[in-house]
Amino acid sequence: MTEPLEPAASAPSRGAAPAATEPSWERVTLEKFAMAALAEQRQARRWRSGLRLAWLVFFIALTWFGLRHGVAPTDVTRPHTAVVEIKGEIAADADASADTVVSAMRSAFEDEGSLAVVLLINSPGGSPVQAGIINDEIYRLKVLHKKPVYAVVEDSCASAAYYIAVAADQIFVDKASIVGSVGVLMDGFGFTGLMDKLGVERRLMTAGENKGILDPFSPVSDKQKQFAQSMLDAIHQQFIAAVRAGRGARLKETPETFSGLFWTGDQAVKLGLADQLANLDYVAREVVKAEELIDYTRRDNVAERLVKRFGASIGQGIATSLRNPLPLR
Repeated sequence: MTEPLEPAASAPSRGAAPAATEPSWERVTLEKFAMAALAEQRQARRWRSGLRLAWLVFFIALTWFGLRHGVAPTDVTRPHTAVVEIKGEIAADADASADTVVSAMRSAFEDEGSLAVVLLINSPGGSPVQAGIINDEIYRLKVLHKKPVYAVVEDSCASAAYYIAVAADQIFVDKASIVGSVGVLMDGFGFTGLMDKLGVERRLMTAGENKGILDPFSPVSDKQKQFAQSMLDAIHQQFIAAVRAGRGARLKETPETFSGLFWTGDQAVKLGLADQLANLDYVAREVVKAEELIDYTRRDNVAERLVKRFGASIGQGIATSLRNPLPLR
């Protein structure tokens, strides 16, 4: 007796799709890592954007507060002594620039309550151009507003600072102040001998015989030295004329007066370079007869300094971005 045959397994048809297979665990793990990294990047980007926005709002609020509340209101109609500080180097890009000092002086002269303007000086000097501008403006403002100007010296009033001080009606100093240095200088270095020893050749091409005058890596001819000296002498004569015009008969000239030497305040009074030993409070109380002091010096408040620093940081960031552009994605 024969057993029944089992039905044969049917072969898969040619058009049928293969059975679906489960993704491998490696692929699943990689996908999870990739999604987690993307999520972390998005979150970090949101935090950075939020932090930048918060800092921007903070600086805007700080700027507004500083500009609105940085200076306490002062009654400038009451009799007072106006003070303008000239401190540090006198230069176009310094705090004691002609633009800053002249602007402060104009405000001090214009206020009806200011009985006199005191220049509070503590400077070793600087640019004769900036000092000359301030000197000229002092004379103009004195005539325009009919108010006296006094210079009060703290530690030093030398060179360009003294150029400014001589335009004042009187100069007051401390006995240990440094005063004078009526002279002009032009400094630099010469490296020609060192370059010869090192075997270095200077290659300087110019259009104009004297275009490279005073180049530190090139020799200076006698003609160029004479030209530079004549220029210094001319500026020195301008300085001397300003001192003589400002001090007048009070100045006791000696062969050393305009030699560039400087003296103590006590010596300066004896030489006629200054008038009296006194400080700011004494001048306000005894000379101006107005003890209240109002400072007209132009200064950046805290908000302005932060804004400038913030602006510089932004500018540096932009420059860095331009130098190192981000790759395109």
